[in-house]
Amino acid sequence: MDQMNLLNEITESSSLTQIQEYIKSVVELRGFSNQPVQETMLLLLEETGELAKAIRKTATNMSVDVNRIQNYDTVESEAADVFFVLMSVCNQMNINLLSALKEKEKKNCERSWSFER
Repeated sequence: MDQMNLLNEITESSSLTQIQEYIKSVVELRGFSNQPVQETMLLLLEETGELAKAIRKTATNMSVDVNRIQNYDTVESEAADVFFVLMSVCNQMNINLLSALKEKEKKNCERSWSFER
């Protein structure tokens, strides 16, 4: 199956598990399935930095290099990249992100949260 057909199977009601499977298939189609997890993790950090730069460009009063502003993608696009690469790391580590999220949130439900400013 080609990537566009796989993409068309993902809808607003797709589960996290279905999306994780889509990303696994796409990574295989693109030829990155044998990439070491360390390299994928470095890519995740790079993509996270690009997300931070996109947020800085649009949502803060911080200055950006106007000569390179065209190099910065949208916050939405960069968030999607971070999500995609995070899911790739999970796939490489055989982590079902939905299960991991639920287990972590069970622990978080028992925590006491307080915020001071």
